[in-house]
Amino acid sequence: MAQKIAFVTGATSGIGKATAVVLAQNGFKIIAAGRREERLHELVDLFGADQVKTLQFDVRDNAAVQEAVQNLPEEWRQIDVLINNAGNAHGLAPIQSGDVNDWDAMLDINVKGLLYVTKAVLPGMIERKSGHIINIGSIAGKEAYANGNVYCASKFAVDALSKSMRIDLVHEGIKVSEVNPGAVETEFSEVRFKGDKARAASVYQGFEPLVAEDIAEIIHFMVTRPKHVNLAEVMVLPTAQASATVISRQ
Repeated sequence: MAQKIAFVTGATSGIGKATAVVLAQNGFKIIAAGRREERLHELVDLFGADQVKTLQFDVRDNAAVQEAVQNLPEEWRQIDVLINNAGNAHGLAPIQSGDVNDWDAMLDINVKGLLYVTKAVLPGMIERKSGHIINIGSIAGKEAYANGNVYCASKFAVDALSKSMRIDLVHEGIKVSEVNPGAVETEFSEVRFKGDKARAASVYQGFEPLVAEDIAEIIHFMVTRPKHVNLAEVMVLPTAQASATVISRQ
């Protein structure tokens, strides 16, 4: 049986990198997409060029996305799993003082980037009447919170897109799933706070947050269920977290 191919966006760090590693360790061939070339090559160094194919592009650039996917070598074109992981949060401010550049970055990556990559990969899945798309959402796509405005809006969009994509693609034999993590300690908060490591670290103080590998293992479970089983939505929280804003800190 041929190895299944998983296409992972945002594969250079956090949940994306952990997912690429876990799937590769479990026999998947990986198309790892991201902006940072040196980090992409770390995955090749780990697993070899026969198991990992790298694509360097920014999901905000639709032309670059389409070109990268269309130019995949023949042996890499049968994509079985697409994990739309690339995403970001920029800033944490009330709507009246938010930075428009931050808003653009979140909407362009979290929403439009997801759409661009999906649009590029879907034709092959539809032709084969087979495939699995997993969109990485967030608890912020289920509950809005103070100062989260545009980030929450972008993740509410991911939630709505996941639901509507599932409806649109059900007759094509394609599974659509969504994973909504709570507090996961990655580079997420460091990006949100513009490199302020102390402020980023404070987000996870006083409790044990999730780590990227927790989400990666869940994704591996989801993509290895039988063909008739689709885990459509999964909410994943650390034990200490009860909602977007309620965390038990010691």
